[in-house]
Amino acid sequence: VQLQASGGGLVQAGDSLRLSCAASGRASSIYALGWFRQAPGKEREFVAAINWSGGSTYYSEFMKGRNTISRDNAKNTAYLQMNSLKPEDTAVYYCAAAHSLAYVYNYYTPSSYHYWGQGTLVTVSS
Repeated sequence: VQLQASGGGLVQAGDSLRLSCAASGRASSIYALGWFRQAPGKEREFVAAINWSGGSTYYSEFMKGRNTISRDNAKNTAYLQMNSLKPEDTAVYYCAAAHSLAYVYNYYTPSSYHYWGQGTLVTVSS
């Protein structure tokens, strides 16, 4: 599975962005897709995830209410709609795919994912 993340850019605080993650290769084997982010000097952290077939969604506490994850199975593409962006949201955003996840907490764990995209930079100015 290959993942291509896009949609990042420079925005002002309060603006919105929609990130996309296009899957290719054995996209039919995807069980879940997650978004993670990593700011300079910080560890990679969970943002949101979606079950590829059932559509169940999971969000980090800091993103809940401001963002929506969705997917278009026909296009093998997932989206992360981010609203009310804050300067602290500045980071490289990565999408990742998993063949299977045994427990719900696995959605939140970077090491549970098998494939990673290259990342897209989101910069939010104050």
